[in-house]
Amino acid sequence: MYHCYLMSLRSIPSIYTKLKVSRRCQCYISRSLNSSHIEQRALNTFGLSKRKNLHIELVKVKKTRVYYKSEEYDITEAKVDSLPTNEGASEAVLVEGNAKEVSPWWEEFPKRWIIVLLCFTAFLLCNMDRVNMSIAILPMSQEFNWNSATVGLIQSSFFWGYLLTQIVGGIWADKIGGKLVLGFGVIWWSIATVLTPIAARLGLPFLLIMRAFMGIGEGVAMPAMNNILSKWIPVSERSRSLALVYSGMYLGSVTGLAFSPILIQKFGWSSVFYSFGSLGSIWFALWLRKAYSSPREDPELSAEEKELILGGSVSREPVSVIPWKLILSKAPVWALIISHFCHNWGTFILLTWMPTYYNQVLKFNLTESGLFCVLPWLTMAVFANIGGWIADTLVSKGFSITAVRKIMQSIGFLGPAFFLTQLSHVKTPAMAVLCMACSQGSDAFSQSGLYSNHQDIGPRYAGVLLGLSNTAGVLAGVFGTAATGYILQKGSWDDVFKVAVALYIIGTLVWNIFSTGEKVLD
Repeated sequence: MYHCYLMSLRSIPSIYTKLKVSRRCQCYISRSLNSSHIEQRALNTFGLSKRKNLHIELVKVKKTRVYYKSEEYDITEAKVDSLPTNEGASEAVLVEGNAKEVSPWWEEFPKRWIIVLLCFTAFLLCNMDRVNMSIAILPMSQEFNWNSATVGLIQSSFFWGYLLTQIVGGIWADKIGGKLVLGFGVIWWSIATVLTPIAARLGLPFLLIMRAFMGIGEGVAMPAMNNILSKWIPVSERSRSLALVYSGMYLGSVTGLAFSPILIQKFGWSSVFYSFGSLGSIWFALWLRKAYSSPREDPELSAEEKELILGGSVSREPVSVIPWKLILSKAPVWALIISHFCHNWGTFILLTWMPTYYNQVLKFNLTESGLFCVLPWLTMAVFANIGGWIADTLVSKGFSITAVRKIMQSIGFLGPAFFLTQLSHVKTPAMAVLCMACSQGSDAFSQSGLYSNHQDIGPRYAGVLLGLSNTAGVLAGVFGTAATGYILQKGSWDDVFKVAVALYIIGTLVWNIFSTGEKVLD
């Protein structure tokens, strides 16, 4: 307790000062105030200094009390008045002075969006490590004398492992939490990426196995991420948070396709795998330190944000048993599965074959192929976030979630279908690249359509549902990537695009007839 003196007042009705609190304290001031005596003593003994605009008020109730409030180190209100007293003295008591400390801006950043940004970064690395093969395969096929069928086999081998861990990853995430599962996935695929050049030089079977191992790690990423965001993100922020995370995939493709040609030309094709794969260890260290599977587990989460998350989102009880019969009996689940297959057929063709398309059809060299492949993915990154904000805005304005999901996914299907049909009519490489960019830009609206729908229809089983539907999507990648190689041996790129367009139309019909934004699994 610090003792200090205030100026006693006799005839002055009020004074205005402002005190600055130099440190956090709780103090009391006691001093006899004589009506015939005015005396001022320094307040510095407990760290107060005079400034203007202090509002101190003495209230006469046998004792005179001084109250002041503090806001960010400054006492903002106090008023000192001289009150007559029948007693010879009165006592001024400074009741409380509690300074509020100012936290750095990064500590005030919402924790749920830190989780979103970490997931975004994981998906950035995911596609960097995935697409580097689509660039490196060109010099590798020359060095090892691979034909188009062998290239298609190598490209599709990634999906063998990717297929295996979709449902398993969803089950693990829903039961033990997404933090461990996603962390495992990133480390696993990063190691496989680093070992890819060694496997390629040992022989084709070793390369196929290593690419499958890489797929195993990346296969758990989407179900684990979906599980984490279903727990951390309120419904009102669902579309834009998922759009941001998935835009990490697109920007990962941009980064991988942009930097791979440069690294290959300067250091050889092996450098792509070594440099990209090593980044996963940095991300993993941050993930272990900052991430938690749910807001209930985070000891640093503020009470206000926890209340916002838990009060504005869906049930988050842990899953012990997966009701497979119930899940597979719901038409909206099958709408997700079929639509995901139709969507991924076209998407994975772009992911794995576009550098070859630019090189063979548009006659771009290796560097140009990589740079022009960046444009569609950059367009997807931008339009995914635009679509997310549009979807959340429509929901906030009263549109039903079902209507929003159908609108966004219809754009995600019919847009790519239209622009792919124009590729056979364009006359210049620039127009072909523009059509490809527009196709993938409209495709990105799917992030606010089918990719957000898993949390709508079954929030407790978000990981399992995404694993289930993405299994169908991976099958599209396996068959579509391999089939493209065989189609090109006997047909043309027009035939490749016609198949993709037909599947986009089928997906549109199925989605609009059977999908819903309402919860069907509890």
